[in-house]
Amino acid sequence: MYIYGRNSVKEAYLAGKTVDKLFLVKDDRDPALNKVRSLARDARTAISFCDRATLDKLADGGNHQGVVAAVTDFQYASLDDIISSAREKEERLLVVLLDGVTDPHNLGAILRSAECFGAHGVVIPKRRSVSVNDTVIKVASGAAEHIPVAKVTNINDAIRELKEQNVWVYATDFDGEPPKCVNLTGDIALVIGSEGEGIHRLTKELCDGVLTIPQYGKINSLNASVATGVILYEVARQRHVD
Repeated sequence: MYIYGRNSVKEAYLAGKTVDKLFLVKDDRDPALNKVRSLARDARTAISFCDRATLDKLADGGNHQGVVAAVTDFQYASLDDIISSAREKEERLLVVLLDGVTDPHNLGAILRSAECFGAHGVVIPKRRSVSVNDTVIKVASGAAEHIPVAKVTNINDAIRELKEQNVWVYATDFDGEPPKCVNLTGDIALVIGSEGEGIHRLTKELCDGVLTIPQYGKINSLNASVATGVILYEVARQRHVD
């Protein structure tokens, strides 16, 4: 697969990912690319200098910022890997489950917020959901290299597994409590619904509670990635009170 953009490619190197080949725009002395060139040389990656039209094609029209990398396909984690990571660090678990998010820009932004606010991983279903592709990695701006993503057969089964391990699972939907009024300092899983349908009824019924972000404008719904960021911030705020 191809990833593109300075931050995404740089973080792939820093995370130890295998970069099979690096494509750089020729005749560009942009100092922002110096770090990427240095990392490529250290890793002994083959470098090909190309014109912008070639990079545009490799990035499928995305904003490549003069650099595209051919990398080994994204390696998914398991839900057990995510849980074990929190246990080994002796940290309170924080995981985000996505119930059918199909927009790669939303998934990329969610990965970025999850990494920034200290989540241990993100869980997506195998079907009716976007996978981690080059667009997701670009939007995540390097976060995809640092936060585990698990792909599961059934989100509801993942919720049941989490509850068996005494993890509190919260849906994000209407008719719930404001996040600031709920104790989110323990082991927490957040379920985010799809862009169009929201959270499925059976999935919502499995959850221990519902979180609703107070809104005061005329539009009564938030983008999935924005809602995720707002709630993750509240979790981090409660856990890191001075």
